[in-house]
Amino acid sequence: MRVLIVEDEPNISAYVKRGLQEQGYAVDAARTGREALDWLAVAPYDLIVLDILLPEINGLEVCKELRQRGISIPVLMLTARDSIDDRVIGLDTGADDYLTKPFALKELLARLRALSRRIDGPAKTTKLQVGDLALDTLTRRVTRAGQPIDLAAKEYAVLECLMREAGRVMTRTMIAEHVWSYEVYNQSNVVDVYIRNLRRKIDDAHDVKLIHTIRGMGYRIEAGGGDETA
Repeated sequence: MRVLIVEDEPNISAYVKRGLQEQGYAVDAARTGREALDWLAVAPYDLIVLDILLPEINGLEVCKELRQRGISIPVLMLTARDSIDDRVIGLDTGADDYLTKPFALKELLARLRALSRRIDGPAKTTKLQVGDLALDTLTRRVTRAGQPIDLAAKEYAVLECLMREAGRVMTRTMIAEHVWSYEVYNQSNVVDVYIRNLRRKIDDAHDVKLIHTIRGMGYRIEAGGGDETA
């Protein structure tokens, strides 16, 4: 899941970015409202963490502009102001939630998870299953044939991306756009490295392989079918 942080205070931006990356999010950071709009014009995001007091264009105007463009990405607005009027103004411009500084990273993460579930709606299940491989997005627990599999944060993110589109071919770019920040996903072999790690942990000990390479295209996860690498 890709998140854009729009925050002009370097310490806060770095703190939030590091905390989200440790949880497996792909994170880009903008320092001004104009920079945020530029990022949003060229890269796909799932969530936005948006400060109100920004240089050039403030967060309220950024949010208003997004909604006028028809962009419905969930926005969590940050502010040092805690008045009811400020919250109402933020929500009226199109923000989905509001968090007052200073805040605990744990609360920020909980708000982002809630926003993701709210926007995706009930159709986006929290329990994914492919053959005997199971993934629970709430507990981040992964098992195969009932046995737990220990995954690093990015390994988990790649696997979730594949499992949400089980049976569908996912190109390297499609996977990278959902798992890495803009700076990283242009490295052509980064997806292949993580797929190799996942195969070692998920498939090597089992006769039935779940992760398949599709020649010239990308990868697919499903309980049947083999690699098309010839």
